[in-house]
Amino acid sequence: MSGHNKWSTIKHKKAKEDSKRGAIFTKLIKELTIAAREGGGNPESNPRLRVAIEKAKEANMPKQNIEKAIKKGTGELPGVAYEDVTYEGYGPGGVAMIIETTTDNRQRTTASVRHLLSKYGGSLGENGCVSWMFDYVGYIAFDKNSTDEESLFEAALEAGATDVKESEDSSVFEVITDVKDFMSVKEELQKQGFEPIDAELTKIPQNTVKLEGDKAISMLKLMSALEEDEDVSNVYANFDIPDEIMEKF
Repeated sequence: MSGHNKWSTIKHKKAKEDSKRGAIFTKLIKELTIAAREGGGNPESNPRLRVAIEKAKEANMPKQNIEKAIKKGTGELPGVAYEDVTYEGYGPGGVAMIIETTTDNRQRTTASVRHLLSKYGGSLGENGCVSWMFDYVGYIAFDKNSTDEESLFEAALEAGATDVKESEDSSVFEVITDVKDFMSVKEELQKQGFEPIDAELTKIPQNTVKLEGDKAISMLKLMSALEEDEDVSNVYANFDIPDEIMEKF
């Protein structure tokens, strides 16, 4: 979990910068559109769309932009034909990576992903080469300093969570859920006064690869470069990098 937690913190700081440039809106519109296309325009019956709408609101996307993107996905408005394409491969030091993209040009995206992996000491692999190393779950994090562990534990399990634990770096309490229960657990905990600092559907590695020195820096640069690509929607990796290197980055 350590790699997930630490990078998540960096990613959210970067997201605030990205929102100023408007780059985050492009990714959110793609996600809203394809989520609506695949699961319908009703967020009550489409968990992926509910999460996308919530993220769009957090980024202060105007309501009309959200509605327009959804209508493009359902076919009520004309729009670009996006598709989800997932790549699997390896980063520096043999780190397992899953790169999820939403694109209107598969050839362009494949070339970009391959180039970035190669540039930072990684390589593109075959589909299925690393996906078995990750679990797809709902992840909700709470600040340890402002949350009572026992109360959270009881409330989360009562709401339907599968696990509650302290993060490896002892900074947050982590609530893990089945994907289908993610929103209901999150909303129930919020009703009871527990406000998350991070909540998402994510892929968590079953084990991690420790990186230090140049390989650690290359890994962080690779993660950053991939997430700056407008076609890339999510990047998952099983690295474990020391706090001091993460903080300097």
